[in-house]
Amino acid sequence: MINQDKKEYLSKERQAELVTELDILKTVRRKEIAEDLEYARSLGDLSENAEFNKAREDQAIVEDRINQIESVLANAEIVKMHHASTAEVGTTIVLVKKGSSKDETFMLVGSEEIDFNSNKISLKSPIGIAISGKTKGDEIKVKLPNGIEEFYTIKNIE
Repeated sequence: MINQDKKEYLSKERQAELVTELDILKTVRRKEIAEDLEYARSLGDLSENAEFNKAREDQAIVEDRINQIESVLANAEIVKMHHASTAEVGTTIVLVKKGSSKDETFMLVGSEEIDFNSNKISLKSPIGIAISGKTKGDEIKVKLPNGIEEFYTIKNIE
């Protein structure tokens, strides 16, 4: 069952990438770390063993990432990029900032697919929250983390 508070939106492609990453972490990386730990133990005194400490740190990082991916996949809703009349995950939104004539285009995605270089923003970002469920022509107020408020008009939703 999907926990609504933890719901993650993923494209089919990102879901496949996460499944592959999870498989590599559970099989390849865990084995490599086990070998590193075994080697470090063979060196003797573990209290001052840099190799052992590094391997334990790597193990903790890998296990955290495994838990994170498993949680995302367990709470995932698969969406495809599509056209809609309202701003939702998978749509591209064209905004015009008040006082500007320059268009700003964003694709609304789940938090696992954020890519600022490609203008892919999270549904949970300040802009994502402000535009979610809105339609073409709506005026929105975006409250930024620093307290500044910006105003936009939705020019188009694709």
